Amino acid sequence: MKNLVPGLLVAALTLSAQSPGYQQRVDAVRKIPGFVALWDFVKRDGGRFAAWQAKGDRHDFRLDAVNYVRDYWGEGRLATYDDFPLLGRGPFGEAIRLRQETDKDLRPVLLIPRDRVQGSGLDVKGPGQSVSMLAWVIREGGNHAIAGIWHEGTDLKSEAGPVQKVERGRRQYSLFAGLAANNGASAVHVSENGGPSFGDKYARNLAVTPELIPTAPVGTSNEDLDKYWSLMGMVFDNQKNTVTAYLDGKATDMWVDNLPTHPFFKWPYNGWMQAEWRREPGVQVGEDPDFPVSQFYQPPEGKPISTTLLSSKGDERMELQEFEFTRVRVTLRGGQVVSRELVALRSNPFWFPHDLYTPPTAAEGGPFTIGRVIHMSRGVGFTGYIGGVAVFNRALSKAQMEALAAIAPRPLVRK
Repeated sequence: MKNLVPGLLVAALTLSAQSPGYQQRVDAVRKIPGFVALWDFVKRDGGRFAAWQAKGDRHDFRLDAVNYVRDYWGEGRLATYDDFPLLGRGPFGEAIRLRQETDKDLRPVLLIPRDRVQGSGLDVKGPGQSVSMLAWVIREGGNHAIAGIWHEGTDLKSEAGPVQKVERGRRQYSLFAGLAANNGASAVHVSENGGPSFGDKYARNLAVTPELIPTAPVGTSNEDLDKYWSLMGMVFDNQKNTVTAYLDGKATDMWVDNLPTHPFFKWPYNGWMQAEWRREPGVQVGEDPDFPVSQFYQPPEGKPISTTLLSSKGDERMELQEFEFTRVRVTLRGGQVVSRELVALRSNPFWFPHDLYTPPTAAEGGPFTIGRVIHMSRGVGFTGYIGGVAVFNRALSKAQMEALAAIAPRPLVRK
């Protein structure tokens, strides 16, 4: 079976409160520099899922069960922990299930309100700040959010009915299961403004893996589910201006072409083309004179890494120039550039030359959520199991991401 973590095919271990396997796994995560929090769904405080934290930290990172449809639309019932059935096994010995909810007024999410996130190590934002995050998951379906600070806002038009509580987007960083960028893959979303990008109404800065997360058929037995654990990961490196998506400790390079029609990356393509057209005198065909400069997409394009001749006739030639994050078709006449068009962009790692969004006030920041995010469509989103979420307030190295992927090669079973 493709992309399964080596070692997951072996028998599970037994977990008790004193199990060295459990504590050793937790300690291995906590010792990684920059560690902020780990929710393993074993540790509890007052009955709620609690987080292991960095030494000396005492933040209230307990997870509340919330039905965001009730909070924002005034519809549906309250959510409880019963809406997150426990598997009784997982990378740390437990996992919650995100179900294919059939009640349109029930979208349960595990949430830390903004007032308990503000100023903590989870609240990664602003100049020079980097972040890394991991989630141990079994995917059954869906391509939406896994965990992070990614309140998509309730201020857009929607078929979900009138919203009682209207809020603009409050995005910082989050893991997703691919979205339209690569449905079912490991993806990382970041935002510099909390809101939309590249002329779209949604945020579109995202890195994604070419590999897909293995998908377990609904109804798979618990023992067979052990084969499907995957580790999703993300690294935003502020110094390198890159966002990188990982799957099982690997960050495979990925390029995307067919950009004008791509369901996701047509938006950064538009940002690149708008910047290119703006440099030309007059208004070009396709140019939007009102397109904001802040939303141009302009990865570094100095000396090409490689140049390939595509055609040559008389004094005109067309060549493909490859840069670190872009591939550009260039037409030259008499040695002078007469046109440039973006034909492919690198989506892993993805170029992101910004700081993460800093809310103007604490009240305008988003919550940290696991399992879902607040969004207008009210879709079900990701379905499956989450067996751990870990956050680090620095850019982890490839070696550290590989080490984290090796921490839980076999699931533990709770007694």
